[in-house]
Amino acid sequence: MTAPAHALPLTDWGVIRASGADAAAFLHGQLTQDFSLLDRQHARLAGYCTAKGRLLATMVGWKASDDELLLALPLELLPATLKRLSMFVLRAKCKLSDASQDLAVWGLLGTPPAEAWALQAAGDAVQIALPAAPGQGRALWVQPSAQAAPDLPRATPADWAWAELESGIAWVRSATVEAFVPQMINLEVVGGVSFKKGCYPGQEVVARSQYRGTLKRRLQLFETDAEAAVGDNLFTAADPEQPAGLVAGVALRDGVSLLAAEVKLAALDAGPMHLRAADGPALTLRPLPYEIPAQD
Repeated sequence: MTAPAHALPLTDWGVIRASGADAAAFLHGQLTQDFSLLDRQHARLAGYCTAKGRLLATMVGWKASDDELLLALPLELLPATLKRLSMFVLRAKCKLSDASQDLAVWGLLGTPPAEAWALQAAGDAVQIALPAAPGQGRALWVQPSAQAAPDLPRATPADWAWAELESGIAWVRSATVEAFVPQMINLEVVGGVSFKKGCYPGQEVVARSQYRGTLKRRLQLFETDAEAAVGDNLFTAADPEQPAGLVAGVALRDGVSLLAAEVKLAALDAGPMHLRAADGPALTLRPLPYEIPAQD
């Protein structure tokens, strides 16, 4: 395995363990991705939705063994996600637990570009390739907490956050729980939704958004000289009273903020977006690293 250039402990991430003969089948019936066909060479990006198709959390899942799966997600959402998933285990042979004390999650920058969600095992650790901007490489590295830290130069949180947003990914956070249908943050574009699997909570809403051309909001990237926060609203001068978007991710580097924001597609043609108010800091639209599928 080629050594990456830099590593960063992702202390704001945690891990849920699902163990038992029915673990894969249980997660398959709860999340937006296909876990029934998951192999040991790939991970899955997935969302957990309400019955109305609104995202409660987004996460990365993989098989640790034939009867154990792991889900890495922002730590702030882990307790509520674990509690809600546990309510639906019922008679399934699946035990859910918080494995955050047992496993450490690291972010790697400077890995060779690789197919997103490809998984490599390295002893007791795994490396999961993440989407990245063209020509760049990123990965999650998950290892036992007792294991020595990767012997690599440290990346900064600012560099990690910037690279993450440049990849066109925004994770659901506390401020955005139930704010988005998966496609609103381009989750299906980056491999987070299967439209070939069976039912899961919110599946009808997600499928309807995909096939009936009803989606009017998408994730976009913006830059500004002002500081921003997840949960901030965006506005346009053409409609100063109604928010035109919602910030889903923020990175600050060298005095510049990079934002990933879910916005009304129609508002992109209504002039510049502004942060927090119609006369707030102006935002400059940046290109995404992937194409958003056109709707009929």
